[in-house]
Amino acid sequence: MAPDSPLLCGLHIRLEPLAHHHLDALALASAADPSLYQWSPVPQGKLEATTYIDTALAWRDAGTAVPFAIVNQNNNTVIGSTRFWNLERWSWPSAHARHARLHPDACEIGYSWLAHSAIRTAANTEAKLLMLTHAFETWQVLRVCFHTDARNQRSRTALERIGAKFEGILRAHRMAADFIPRDSVRYSILAAEWPEAKQQLRLRLRID
Repeated sequence: MAPDSPLLCGLHIRLEPLAHHHLDALALASAADPSLYQWSPVPQGKLEATTYIDTALAWRDAGTAVPFAIVNQNNNTVIGSTRFWNLERWSWPSAHARHARLHPDACEIGYSWLAHSAIRTAANTEAKLLMLTHAFETWQVLRVCFHTDARNQRSRTALERIGAKFEGILRAHRMAADFIPRDSVRYSILAAEWPEAKQQLRLRLRID
């Protein structure tokens, strides 16, 4: 079952459902400083961007992901990409209130990257606020999970800042961008933890 593909709008950025018309802008966004992406699979050039979008949309159609282009609200420039993925639908018994839900019970946020121009701006914080709000308040998921390369201290620090809790390290979890088995650090936010995490995110964005 394919999930909804919403347009999520904030003060600084909006998350548009990823589509082929984002191809040129997506390739341009990653071109300024490829060294930023040593830990993440980020498309370099139009050929890789085409494959990147094709794969994301195939996952969307299979019901396992919801990919976005991150767009600067001020100038309508594409500044990166992110997605919901690893969407889990649990087998609730027929008498349970969550039986036969249309929305996922748990998900992961990942494949997130920003252009050099958007680093150390409000873009990442607001993207996480928009996505977590949709996950917890529209989908009513029970947990949102994050993984990052254990060597990626910048990403780990950013996840801890938004209130994600460290769960552990998965050894040789998947292939890294440098084509070696990577250790993945796992973080999560539970539904019960969301109100506090939301408050912290809004404070970071100075939203009343």
